[in-house]
Amino acid sequence: MSLPTGDTEVPEPSTAERIRSLLSTTSSLAVRALGEHHDLDTPVSVHGSRLRMRAPLDAPLTVAAAHATEGLAVVLDVTDVSPVAVRDRVRARLTLAGRLHLAHLADDGLSVHLRVDVAHAVLATPYGTGAVTAEDLARATPDPMARHEAAMLTHFADDHADAVEALTRLLDPPLLARNPDVRPLALDRHGLVLRLDHPDGHRDVRLVFPEPAGDTEDFGHRMHDLLTAAHYGLPAHRG
Repeated sequence: MSLPTGDTEVPEPSTAERIRSLLSTTSSLAVRALGEHHDLDTPVSVHGSRLRMRAPLDAPLTVAAAHATEGLAVVLDVTDVSPVAVRDRVRARLTLAGRLHLAHLADDGLSVHLRVDVAHAVLATPYGTGAVTAEDLARATPDPMARHEAAMLTHFADDHADAVEALTRLLDPPLLARNPDVRPLALDRHGLVLRLDHPDGHRDVRLVFPEPAGDTEDFGHRMHDLLTAAHYGLPAHRG
């Protein structure tokens, strides 16, 4: 998805930033430990390279962690799914390896807080795979749009189809030769990604903002900049 335009790399979040963004918004994950697979419905909080999450007090994973005095070796799996209905909605798969420890009993008395000390992480997308260390993860911050992305994307797709169509004027004409179905797939502070869906496949194209957005108000201004460029036929940075 990130292809150079001329001699310039298309700006987008780093692998570590994407991982932090995904962790800050996920509400479920899978834990692999001792040959078993455990699904948890839980938000994740990130503290440096340590993750915190909740599990039922009587869950097999909790019991296993209680008996692992040096921590339980685990692999965590998180899937990034587009909130907009498109074919092949999986945008990325995140795998983290580390050691899991019991932290403390939750206030409800029915669940426990677990801590995972991350050793390393791998993010796999249709366009490549990136690996980060615990230090990389600790230094990264989530994209400022991450927590708002799902609501903003679905609103854009459902209520502003005319704006999506207008943005196709910024694309190279050959990309539209076969009349693809165009839907917004992802967004971040650097821009918006459109999915161009053909009967036999798809292509994703990133439209880059003139400057990064720092918050949702900035994002609205940056989208206005793109739509103005589309209306007047101005050049746009894309990849």
